[in-house]
Amino acid sequence: MQRADGDVRPVRVGIVGAGGVAERHARVLSGLPGVEVAGVADTVAERADALAGAVGATPFPDAEALVGRLGDDGRLDALYVCTPPFARGGPEALAVERGLPLFVEKPLAADLDTAEDVAAEVEAAGLPTGTGYHWRQLDTVEEARALLDGRAPGLVVGRWLDKVPPPAWWVRRHGSGGQVVEQATHLVDLARVLVGEVESVFAAGTSVGRTAPDGDIDEVTGGTLRFAGGAVGTLAATCLADRARATTLEVVADGLVLEVSETALVVHDAEGTRRVEPKVDPRQAVDREFVEVVRGERASTRAPYAEALRSHRVACALATSARRGRVMVLSPI
Repeated sequence: MQRADGDVRPVRVGIVGAGGVAERHARVLSGLPGVEVAGVADTVAERADALAGAVGATPFPDAEALVGRLGDDGRLDALYVCTPPFARGGPEALAVERGLPLFVEKPLAADLDTAEDVAAEVEAAGLPTGTGYHWRQLDTVEEARALLDGRAPGLVVGRWLDKVPPPAWWVRRHGSGGQVVEQATHLVDLARVLVGEVESVFAAGTSVGRTAPDGDIDEVTGGTLRFAGGAVGTLAATCLADRARATTLEVVADGLVLEVSETALVVHDAEGTRRVEPKVDPRQAVDREFVEVVRGERASTRAPYAEALRSHRVACALATSARRGRVMVLSPI
């Protein structure tokens, strides 16, 4: 950031939440030139102390204390919200109140209403934003988009076959929103990037007792999606596997099949089959991009809050359809 005397001072970031995802962002941010993690807040003091100590930041008991203290001292330029999905809304409101550029991890919330409220507040304040849909940073995704240029996709097949993550809140609908909302939203977002907007969805879900007695999420979800451009898609998600077995989106167009994941792009066409691995680390690139926006070096991130909300709406519609057993039509954008 530019000081009045012309010198450049570090971009000072506060992080709310001190779990695994927050630790990743803190590690990346503290390794970027000209970036300082100034404070870390978590309601579990031991976690805040540990992460703050690891990156040379000040620990705080909650978001209000972090934003109040560092904001009053002029030591805060941006806020990262890395809390569990159920704890969203409050930290974002503090950023809006202070006019702080805001980065929010995915999913935007465990529900839709909270995310819609935050989006309205962010838009009214005109805040620069970024979100955790880091797959958009992949150079292989850009290559997939180029290969689809001029070809109308007809079929989309998403698979997220994984295990139950460790956090206790994950198996509760009010905690995570469920697997489609919390995890497979990456595939929903990627499908929107490659194929276009989703017009309607229908889904079914079931559980076999793996997350019982504490859990109430669907352990298996099968969904269909109709895209505004005419393509149709399926999404299969489960947490019954022993480990991450598949987190892949396949897109089929005339004479072309693309298999896209975070680790590779596999292209099947008339020339045969080839595998392309990304040269970009998307988990670093997403933080670097947001810092560039905070510095004024670029106009926007690839997935600002308003754009991420569109993917969150689709994921929430799938979860709602599975619960209610009916088609959910999404409003035109």
